[in-house]
Amino acid sequence: MMIDLEKFGTAIKNLKSNVEWSLNYAETDTEMTEAIFNTIDWGTGKDADDTAITTKTNPHSELTWTKVKEEMDKL
Repeated sequence: MMIDLEKFGTAIKNLKSNVEWSLNYAETDTEMTEAIFNTIDWGTGKDADDTAITTKTNPHSELTWTKVKEEMDKL
């Protein structure tokens, strides 16, 4: 059985492949929550130095917490 963070990554991939994101979480966090979801750094491109450009504002309307959670629950 996958922990929630593994399910979370799979759910995002299932809903929209090739999305770049990163998440900082405590090693003790095994339950994905909306509060953690809201801290994701979403990749939006790269700058001239090939450094990732990120935003805390989710640019993907198909990746709401509700939709991601529903997909996680299927796994």
